Amino acid sequence: MQAEERQSKIEAYLQKVEFASLEELAAQVDTSVSTVRRDLTSLEGRSSVRRTHGGARTIQQPKSDEFVFNVRDTHQVPEKDTIGEACAALISPGQNVILDSGTTCFHVAKCLGDKVAQIITNSLPVANLFSASNRHEVHLSGGVIYPRLGVLVGPHAVETFSRMHADVAILSGSGIAEDGIYNSHALIVDIQRAMMKGAAKVIFCFDHSKFGRRSTFFLADFAHVDVIVTDAGAPPDLVAALRAQGLEVVIAPAPAPAVAGK
Repeated sequence: MQAEERQSKIEAYLQKVEFASLEELAAQVDTSVSTVRRDLTSLEGRSSVRRTHGGARTIQQPKSDEFVFNVRDTHQVPEKDTIGEACAALISPGQNVILDSGTTCFHVAKCLGDKVAQIITNSLPVANLFSASNRHEVHLSGGVIYPRLGVLVGPHAVETFSRMHADVAILSGSGIAEDGIYNSHALIVDIQRAMMKGAAKVIFCFDHSKFGRRSTFFLADFAHVDVIVTDAGAPPDLVAALRAQGLEVVIAPAPAPAVAGK
C-alpha cells in the first residue's frame, strides 16, 4: 500500500472513531507502528490530525456519530435500564466501585443510589451524575478528554486505575463471544484492563445486541471475569456456553411493554 493510500485510510478511520492508538492504526492499514508514525507526521503537517501520546486524533469534525455517547445511549434503552437495576442489585452497601465509560455502565450508575461510597471512573457522564452529591466521593481519572465519547483516555488514565483498588469493577464492551470479550478502541482496552486488575470482583454488562459479536480488539478471556449481566433477549445457547465455563450470568427481567398513548 502506497503512503498516500495509507494516509487516506488513517484519516478516514480517525474521522470515524475520533481517536486511536498507534497499534490500532497500524492494524487498520496493515503496516508497522514506525510507518504509521511517519504517516501521522505527514498528516499533522497538513493539519488534518494531531499526534497524541501513543496515538492520534482527528482535528476535523468527525463524519460518523457511531461512537458518540449521546447517540449510543439511545440504543436498547429499556434493556439497559433493566441491566442497570440487575447489576446494581449485586453491589453491597458501602462498596467502592470502578465504572467504565460505556453507556450501559451509565445506566448502572443511575441505579446505584446511596449504595456506594466511592466512584472511580474515566466517564464524564458518570462523574457528572454524582458531582452534586454530598454522599459520594468521586475519583475522576486523568487523561485526554474526548467530549463526543464522554471519556478520558491515554497513559494518565491507565496510570490512575493501576494505582487504585475497588471492591467491584463494572465494565462493558462492544462484543462478547465464547472466547471472550471485545472492544472497539485499543486505548479504552488498555484502561479497562487496568480497571480489571484493580478490582476484587469484575462484572461486565452487555445488552443482547452485543452477544456473538467480535469487535476489533480482544479485551479479556473469562478467567478474568466473575459475572455477566444481560437482558432477557440474550441468546440462550451462548448464555449456556458461558455458564458452562463457570461464569455467573445474570439475566435481567424483560422490560415492561410500552403503554399505548404514553
